Amino acid sequence: MKQTLVVMAAGIGSRYGAGIKQLEPVGPHGEIIMDYSIHDAIRAGFRKIIFIIRKEIEADFREVIGDRIEAVCAKLGVEVRYAFQALDDLPEGVTLPEGRKKPWGTGQAVLACKGLIQEPFAVINADDYYGKDAFVHIHEFLGQYTPERSHDFCMAGFILKNTLSEHGGVTRGICQVDGNGYLTDIVETKHIVKTATGAAADGRAVDVESPVSMNMWGLTPEFVDMLEEGFADFFESMDGDELQAEYLLPTYIGQLLGQGRVSVKVLETDDRWFGVTYHEDKAAVVEAFKELYRQGSYGDDLYGDMGIKNL
Repeated sequence: MKQTLVVMAAGIGSRYGAGIKQLEPVGPHGEIIMDYSIHDAIRAGFRKIIFIIRKEIEADFREVIGDRIEAVCAKLGVEVRYAFQALDDLPEGVTLPEGRKKPWGTGQAVLACKGLIQEPFAVINADDYYGKDAFVHIHEFLGQYTPERSHDFCMAGFILKNTLSEHGGVTRGICQVDGNGYLTDIVETKHIVKTATGAAADGRAVDVESPVSMNMWGLTPEFVDMLEEGFADFFESMDGDELQAEYLLPTYIGQLLGQGRVSVKVLETDDRWFGVTYHEDKAAVVEAFKELYRQGSYGDDLYGDMGIKNL
């Protein structure tokens, strides 16, 4: 069965250039992080890509990356589609709160794919580098999908110490995992910083060996209907934070987990996560990609290992 990669890119600004972290060149030939994620997903076996963007940036997005990726995918038999996250795309009976400026979070973003997803799918952030192994592991897990296993999900579990920034605090979903490798709880933890002895959040020590979620999920087509149901519940339970509240994938999946409605297998990876959380992170990320090239993980023609040159 075809498997889909969903790339959450709606957070990209409408003006391209300096300051847009998703489009900062990090590779030796101007590649951005998204280039590597798409390459690694196709190598792992994904055969459909959905970009989630905002309608107002569609033309710019296609010019900067979309048209180039479509050209690659056309040669490889990979389908490319677009979904659009919109602030006013709300459940029936819900009106847009006056003063709300930003969309409703990663849960709403994936819900924008309703009607486009009929197969198991992986979800990633546009501006995170996850490493090759995570795509392979998730693809293998999703390959076991049957309608009878529609509530069996997975996530890539990164080690906290491999995801921290040298330049400030980060937010991570710290995971509790049982003896069989299944997620039992996920706690969104803010302001995690490196310390001399490891890491801390708001002065409290955090185990740097803890598995964390970096928003890389393996999900089933049935999840989209569950997500729609949860979005309606989200508005019913909102407690006066209409201008800032977000419908987040980790939070909703955690709720489903607590209700016993789903299982989430944590697929461990030792790969190091890269991301440009702070402007100062960029130099370290560029150097990390240089090292990956020195190790032979990638070639000068990124898609040369699939027989495509100079795209």
